[in-house]
Amino acid sequence: MKSHSSTLLAEVRTFRQNHPDVRYVDLIALDIPGHFYGKRYPVEMLEKVAAGSPLKLPQNAVLLGVQGGLFKIGDYCFNDGDPDANRRLVPGTLKPVNWESQPLGQMLITSDGTEAPIEFEPREVLAKVLERLQHKGIHPVVAFELEFYLFDKKLDNGLPQFARDPLSEDADDQPNLHIERLSRFSDVLDDMAQTAKDQGIDITVITAEIGPGQFEINFGHLDDGLRAADWAALFCRSTRGVALKHGYRASFMAKPYLQYPGSGMHVHVSLYDGAGNNLLAAHQQQPLRHAVAGCLELLPHCMPIFAPNHNAFRRLGGTVNAATRASWGFEDRDACVRIPESDPRNLRIEHRLASADANPYLVLAAILVGLEHGLEAKREPITPLNEDRTSGTDFPLEMLDAVRAMRHQPVLRDKLGGEFVDVYCENKRQDHLAFQQEINAREYRWFL
Repeated sequence: MKSHSSTLLAEVRTFRQNHPDVRYVDLIALDIPGHFYGKRYPVEMLEKVAAGSPLKLPQNAVLLGVQGGLFKIGDYCFNDGDPDANRRLVPGTLKPVNWESQPLGQMLITSDGTEAPIEFEPREVLAKVLERLQHKGIHPVVAFELEFYLFDKKLDNGLPQFARDPLSEDADDQPNLHIERLSRFSDVLDDMAQTAKDQGIDITVITAEIGPGQFEINFGHLDDGLRAADWAALFCRSTRGVALKHGYRASFMAKPYLQYPGSGMHVHVSLYDGAGNNLLAAHQQQPLRHAVAGCLELLPHCMPIFAPNHNAFRRLGGTVNAATRASWGFEDRDACVRIPESDPRNLRIEHRLASADANPYLVLAAILVGLEHGLEAKREPITPLNEDRTSGTDFPLEMLDAVRAMRHQPVLRDKLGGEFVDVYCENKRQDHLAFQQEINAREYRWFL
């Protein structure tokens, strides 16, 4: 613990030396819906925390709904006295923030690794899954890909407007994959990429996607699953901030336009043993087939994680490369689980179902549990799409059905934790019901 504190203290002091104009640091963590919460600390107080002073925040901050409200979930929130819970600083995450008007820093905090981790904290859920796999001699290598849209900064009666082409001043309303879009929006995209790199994120490929103002950014492969999910979470925060600085809105909303493709979170996962051998490639790739079967078996029960809100289910409507059934295939982007072409060393799955606004810690935890279950059960998967375009199994396409499918699934309760499953399902159920408590203009047009 002493050595750990010394390392953190050195990190804080080095940051202060390199950024003497920074007076405050945002200490942030991701809640269940995937929003950051936390506190803004004077940088001199951060030194005290790094040296071992307690860092406490309300436990129930993790339970916030999409709009920040608290729901009654068991005895949490209203019958537990709203207790504090210990957090710790995540080493290596203290970085400058360059999209605010004043110099600022930010650093991740978490309850995992503390004396009493919060069982339903997303990062803690993933940490437990990774720890269990490590004890079994399984070491994942992970890479995220995130799609997002750029919109004009100003809304039109609450509705998004197409991003303005900075060269022509016209709306970028032509869906395409043209490389010229990267050039036209190079100022904001370059700033997003550089800001991500300043946060320690390994940005690789940038793609202009099919939707108007839609882009995809890929991250490097990591042998640290927690850090990979950290990158995805931090990228969303910095990208939104940089976009506003340039006069745009960046959104990871799953389906902002009904007529255009939605935005997804694609996750590449390979599994290695302690000697660095690819477990999925052994025995003529039989473990790969078992892992795929496990993913597909649990996928219908993980839908509240992969599609975490009402809008995310809109993305699963048969538009470009968005699956409507649990399926797999080699080099097939219509599949939920795609097997990219690769050599045996880099053999992996690409899980393509999750929406871009899903919680990256929970998405990765659910995928890893599916792979783990498949390797243990050793079942054969259904026919791949390459052999049968109709292959696939149904999954829920509405939140309340999805919650019911997840709540009592024994493998998920065992491997993700029963307390987490109960809390998460009730959070999603309450959020969905709260979303329904508003009559929109269309409802009046139809029924008034």
